[in-house]
Amino acid sequence: MPRTRKTISIDDKINEQKQVVSRAKAKYESALAELNDLMKKRDEIRNKQLLEAIASSDRSFEEILAFIKKSPPQE
Repeated sequence: MPRTRKTISIDDKINEQKQVVSRAKAKYESALAELNDLMKKRDEIRNKQLLEAIASSDRSFEEILAFIKKSPPQE
């Protein structure tokens, strides 16, 4: 006795794949939001460290700014 295969229409396959894509998109967007939050926190920490270093430095603001803006040596 031959087995009967369950045939899934192309529309059903399309709908299933849309759901797969939708779940993947939601997961991607969640991961992207978390990445952006982490990068923002990192930047805040770096900015705070930079301001603390400037405040505790014996160099003037103008000297620090000139050093930062100085272009790297050309080879």
